[in-house]
Amino acid sequence: MQWLKFRRTRSGENLRTNTQQDKINIGFVTLVSVVAAIGGLLFGYDTAVISGAIGFMQLLFHLSNFMTGWAVSCLTVGAVVGAALAGVLSDRFGRKRMLIVAGILFSVGSIGSALAGDITTFVIARIIGGVGIGVSSTLVPLYIAEIAPAKLRGRLVSLNQLAVVIGISAIYFVNRAVANAGGQAWDVTTGWRWMFGLGIVPGIIFIVLLFTVPESPRWLQKQGQGERALSVLERINGRAQGKIEYEEIQRSTENETGSIWTLFRPGYRIALLVGIVLGILQQVTGINAIMYYAPEIFKHTGAGTNAQLTQTIIVGAVNLVFTLVSLWLIDKLGRKALLLIGTAVMTISLFVVGYEFHSGHSSSALILTFILIFVAAFAISMGPVVWLVMAEIFPTRIRGRATAIASVALWAADYLVSQTFPVLLSGAGPAKTFGAFGVMSIIAFLFTLFVVPETKGRSLEEIEQSWGRRSSR
Repeated sequence: MQWLKFRRTRSGENLRTNTQQDKINIGFVTLVSVVAAIGGLLFGYDTAVISGAIGFMQLLFHLSNFMTGWAVSCLTVGAVVGAALAGVLSDRFGRKRMLIVAGILFSVGSIGSALAGDITTFVIARIIGGVGIGVSSTLVPLYIAEIAPAKLRGRLVSLNQLAVVIGISAIYFVNRAVANAGGQAWDVTTGWRWMFGLGIVPGIIFIVLLFTVPESPRWLQKQGQGERALSVLERINGRAQGKIEYEEIQRSTENETGSIWTLFRPGYRIALLVGIVLGILQQVTGINAIMYYAPEIFKHTGAGTNAQLTQTIIVGAVNLVFTLVSLWLIDKLGRKALLLIGTAVMTISLFVVGYEFHSGHSSSALILTFILIFVAAFAISMGPVVWLVMAEIFPTRIRGRATAIASVALWAADYLVSQTFPVLLSGAGPAKTFGAFGVMSIIAFLFTLFVVPETKGRSLEEIEQSWGRRSSR
């Protein structure tokens, strides 16, 4: 029997090959990943639902630009809290239990937002839902990364981003259907409440289905539940390869201290830097400014209400299609290549949009075209790849806490963008605002080129060992 081989690729990476690959239970691991990825759907739904509701809420609650930004961005305050707690709590209580808690918090937030009688109550409900989103956005990619075989990890973890995009696309249709169900007065008093309240449906589905999936085998091993961990690994990988994975995890966890200070060793410091900086750059390149405020952006091009919502639906459709493309490419081209291609195209698109606004061509079809190109480029690169890399690069014993640190940075950047975007749009104007996003995209390209490592085809333990070798130099 052949057990495990290593072969040297042209790029110098060590990739595992073995005769047991045909025994990977692709159906089972895919099903588990899909269930977990519903947490991503909640993420997409809850972050994008505000785009269709905020205009009506402005009229009902007489919101200023600052309060409009706060109504949108308060979700991210909860998400920062949820992401900060997710690491410690999931390391203690398990990935699965905390995902169930996330589903409950999301559902409570959806109903509370729908029933809110004033802006203060709405904000409190949104923060509660945001805590759930922060937990799920941190733990879903981490959980899938910990159960997925190395050769499938990229596309399986990217199912989370696909689910996020499906949630965003679905809510655009929901928002339009609800807005068209009554007149303007009904939309202002009641319609936007249905937009939020319907989120209870995917929330309940997520909670129920989570009871059917196993706990992360790496978390089980870390907790001393080796037999359960081995059972899960064998069900996913087959008996022989499952045992190999188990022994590799054992060796890895035996050599770890489990202290968060591990991240400040010379090699691991780079991993921490990559996670935090990529998380921030994902947001400050402007994607959620477009997703949250798409109708408001298109309003600046002179589009009417129905045209705004239709164009927003087109944005969601492009996002969905190119996220599917990323699932096909991510384990073929690799993480770094997709990031470089994506950020290069994003940079060009943002500068073209900024120039068109600057030149007074606000009604130009080029604005919609290059916004769509930007969204497509983001969907194949920064969207799925950042979450994947954050879930891959940290040591097993502290993966939950380390991923949480990077996720907090991401959500804090999201808050900054969503809070300041309305003010920037009305103050500095769309030309300078999109120009600033373009500069951030250049920085993302350069950071990827010089700092971000390639992790394609390597087990989590191999990635961890590569950081360890750097720290021992």
